[in-house]
Amino acid sequence: MALSTAASAQAEVARLEILNREPFAEGRIYDESGAYEIIEGRLHYSVDPNDPANRRIVDLALAPRDDEGRIAFSGDFLLLTPLDPARGNRRLLYDVTNRGSLVALHLFNDASFGNTPETAADAGNGFLLEQGYSLLWSAWNWDVVPGDGRLQIDLPIATEDGEIITGAVAAEIAPLDNRQYMPVAWGNSRGYPPSVWDDPAARLTVRTAPMAERTEVPRDLWRFAHITLPGAADGMVALVLDERFHAGALYELVYEAKEPRVVGLGLAAIRDAISFFRYETADREGTLNPLADGDGPTAERALIFGASQSGRVIQHMLWEALHIDEAGRSVFDAAFIHVAGGGKGSFNHRFAQTTRHPSHWEDHLYPADVFPFTNQPQEDPITGQRAGLLDRARATGQVPLIFHTTTSTEYWTRAASLLHSDVTGGRDLPPEENTRIYFLAGMKHTASGFGRRAGYAHCGNPADYRPALRALLLALDAWASKGEAPPPSRVPSLADGSLGSVEAYRAAFPALADIRLPSGNLRPPRLDLGPRFASDGIADRQPAEPGEPFVTLVPQPDADGIDRGGIRLPEIAVPLGSYQGWNLLPTGGGTWERLGRWRGSFLPFAATEAEREVGGDPRASLAERYASRAAFLEATRAAARELIDHRLLLRRDMVGLLGRAGRAYDAVTNRGADGRCRFLDDW
Repeated sequence: MALSTAASAQAEVARLEILNREPFAEGRIYDESGAYEIIEGRLHYSVDPNDPANRRIVDLALAPRDDEGRIAFSGDFLLLTPLDPARGNRRLLYDVTNRGSLVALHLFNDASFGNTPETAADAGNGFLLEQGYSLLWSAWNWDVVPGDGRLQIDLPIATEDGEIITGAVAAEIAPLDNRQYMPVAWGNSRGYPPSVWDDPAARLTVRTAPMAERTEVPRDLWRFAHITLPGAADGMVALVLDERFHAGALYELVYEAKEPRVVGLGLAAIRDAISFFRYETADREGTLNPLADGDGPTAERALIFGASQSGRVIQHMLWEALHIDEAGRSVFDAAFIHVAGGGKGSFNHRFAQTTRHPSHWEDHLYPADVFPFTNQPQEDPITGQRAGLLDRARATGQVPLIFHTTTSTEYWTRAASLLHSDVTGGRDLPPEENTRIYFLAGMKHTASGFGRRAGYAHCGNPADYRPALRALLLALDAWASKGEAPPPSRVPSLADGSLGSVEAYRAAFPALADIRLPSGNLRPPRLDLGPRFASDGIADRQPAEPGEPFVTLVPQPDADGIDRGGIRLPEIAVPLGSYQGWNLLPTGGGTWERLGRWRGSFLPFAATEAEREVGGDPRASLAERYASRAAFLEATRAAARELIDHRLLLRRDMVGLLGRAGRAYDAVTNRGADGRCRFLDDW
């Protein structure tokens, strides 16, 4: 990547701008933590382009500088903290936003998704607040479109000698319906503007599968469009196709874009936001850090959390050693990386598209799932490269504690096996001492929703893993704060046969009528983006040239079709059906071979032995498993107690788990013929 070096200077938020500060939830008291306040504002950053801490940031030397020779930019922040710092737990929990949106309140507090927490309902069950955490969010990715309270940041545009920079950009478009226009970048993303809006050299192709042959779409059948957005001067770049897009096909637009942002500064913004609230008493102008008192900053420990895209951000920061600020300090003690799979992301190269990541069907040619994958060094036998994700962090002498959590879905669509098996799929790689990896067996990528069938092959997976996240957060905190060793890693392995190929999975899955199994999972290819990508972060080859794919594996099923290995939460350990991390959509050709990116599936057990025999179901029926509803609930209670004993569940969640289990039992036993899976609404 592109680099610059010079003497060190202290990282700083030059100015803290507070726009709103008020009691949270009308002063509600959260146990020992007391009342909270919510603070909204802007952080004005000042980055030294010559500091070694910033040498990995691509195009930093091409960013505009202020009168002090530093790089200035600003972004939104949100802080939720105890009104009385003495009543908090003296922990700062930074939640990396996912495409501008808050995540932690949903995943730890069971709250509904939302970006403007104001009421007690917005804090869900209150867990994080009752524990006394100060919660911090700040913007980092420039391409997030405004709306729904998404946090915004204005990263500088790189120029060369004052001239506009242009370069080739590949934009893959995967429509789910036959609409006429599509954004060139998905996930609430602006996309890069074309250097010439009617450029005759821009090329659009279509193909029926990720590695299928491309067919060119005639230039006179499509055109660029500009979608105006409230509050956004640059709007969203889109593509209009006269004959409409075909659902399930893959379109690829290659065009000359202009005005690349210095995207890697978004990672520096995360670093410096945490650094300010953790280490500083005030900004340059004397505005006090809300997490400081008369004795200085009150946060004794800082933890960072990210889910999916935001988890990949953390992995990328560690890879680039961008968790070390300009003063040479690690800004967080521990990282909780959730459902990120084996990936990093397009977070630090020229014309990076932050929302892109490979899945089973889409976006294979974007540099997110790139070697290395494991924290410990390993060798890629194809390229001869030897590296580990934490090599640069180790060189600084500051390696944080790390939790990875993954569900069944990420083994199918996010190459999760690469976290703990080598790139040939030939051997297990146990995590290092500073790392734990926990597989949440039978779970899907998201914690809630997606029960209805909605065009998929099977009912959605209703299982909810959030109780485990609460327990694991406290275990990570105790490890970082008190040195208490957390529970051992729990992952499927080649050694015990619980990890293997897709072919082995298909052979072992119970023989159910009217079911189609996946024929493959994501195997990200090694990518060639041209000679300058590794050294300077500039992709001269667009789209990338795919090479030999990495070998990825999946957890193997038991006789019920539920993944072996890992943590089995009570609703998986005491099942009402088969819970899978995959579900299938039709491809452009109409066959059921395309895996949904985040969906799981659920195949309920028959109610009685007679019913299962009529349907040819080899799995034991509900009546054969559980003598009564009470017996089912007692088995659920016993499974929960075992996990509590191993610090993988909290006692506070027992009542909720049993209530959910009872509703689920009633829903499955009374479902009748329900092709749309509406019975899952009552789960």
